[in-house]
Amino acid sequence: MKVVFAFPTTTMAMKMEATAKAKTAPGRLIPVPRQISAGCGMAWCAPAADRAFLEQLIDAEHIVTEGCYELLMFSQNLSGTDSHRTS
Repeated sequence: MKVVFAFPTTTMAMKMEATAKAKTAPGRLIPVPRQISAGCGMAWCAPAADRAFLEQLIDAEHIVTEGCYELLMFSQNLSGTDSHRTS
């Protein structure tokens, strides 16, 4: 399970990336999964277990989000025949 934070602007997404790097917070920027929508098309994805920590960080740094979601994330191998669960 992953936690995904969507952002209204690219500026907020980039602020999240810079803040996370400075604070060694888990996660990375990803394209917004098609199950959700966001203004800028970018989202922060991290393990769901880190949700409370990331919400505190987002609040403390005044980062604006459009929503927070918990999703099962799957990836497809290069041949496109198998998918596996990522954690």
